[in-house]
Amino acid sequence: MGGDQVEEAVAGAVALLRTVTDRDWAEPRAGRLEWSCRETAEHVAGDLIAYAGQLAGRATDAYVPFEITFDGSDDGLDPADNEGVLHVIETTGALLAAAVRTTPREVRAFHPYPFRSADREGFAAMGVTEVLVHTHDIAEGLGLAYEPSAGLCEDVLTRIFPHVQPGADPWRTLLWATGRGELPGRAPLAEWRWNNTLVIPAERLTLQGVTPAAAADLAVGGDGGFAWVDGGPYQGTKDAAGMLLKAYEAGVHRPQWGMFTLVRTEDGRAVGGMGFHGAPDENGRVEIGYDLVEAARGHGYATEALRALSAWALDREEVTSVFATTDPGNTASQAVITRAGFTRADEEDAGQFAYELRR
Repeated sequence: MGGDQVEEAVAGAVALLRTVTDRDWAEPRAGRLEWSCRETAEHVAGDLIAYAGQLAGRATDAYVPFEITFDGSDDGLDPADNEGVLHVIETTGALLAAAVRTTPREVRAFHPYPFRSADREGFAAMGVTEVLVHTHDIAEGLGLAYEPSAGLCEDVLTRIFPHVQPGADPWRTLLWATGRGELPGRAPLAEWRWNNTLVIPAERLTLQGVTPAAAADLAVGGDGGFAWVDGGPYQGTKDAAGMLLKAYEAGVHRPQWGMFTLVRTEDGRAVGGMGFHGAPDENGRVEIGYDLVEAARGHGYATEALRALSAWALDREEVTSVFATTDPGNTASQAVITRAGFTRADEEDAGQFAYELRR
């Protein structure tokens, strides 16, 4: 997900709206919004430039304090006409595409939802979403037919809507997920939020949430968009990615209780995978599993990551304990678990040793 998708979304929107630049955009409301079609177009341009600014400025705590306006009256200029509006959207889209392409993969910048940061893919996906859904709003207000490509909609859904069960029609699913339209068997949404990936810092690593898009690639032998050390990803990571994908397709995936890739901060290389087997159960217990690429073993990465992820889980109100199992003969894994503070539980799980870490 990157600059190409941003440019595709903007080009499609501009091509449609350019057919009606001779009409009034200031009076008609944009779909269900309170804004006019012109105000909605200004909002799109404002989001595109804001996201580009966040990435380019490496903002970490808040939005960079600037905005864009089509009204040039303060400078003695005439306000932009409809063609000028489209030129601004094209320009701000190009700026976001450039920012996405030139931002290193590991960089994250501030965005409030839901974990107060997003990476370049997240900002690209948010920018694309703003263009798609608000072009829909404007088109509705002006009586135009609009439908972007299914692939573009799926790109967005599998990256920043991981909590939304996919549907047979990605465009209708995206409209439903953003409070527009209906889907059979699903209640209409009055409120909605997208879901950028969670990143949990450790000492020498970051634990980076795996999206359904990345999981789909990992499950079939790809790299999931990560740069791996030699020999990676390991089979356990591929298997876990397949489990995440099944949960997503079933509509039961909860991103913060999913899978994370362990990435070294020194070089941005992925060394393994770690994650939960699902959300906490009714007793507040959540199970955790992990693996490392063979070339990365023996450096304490698994212990470090297990401590960080367990601490994050136990800091959640709904969690009372973290649970892990290992084969009786896997002494290396047992050493990792005990170094992370877990103790042997009295129970056994399908012939495996069970360990628990309580709040």
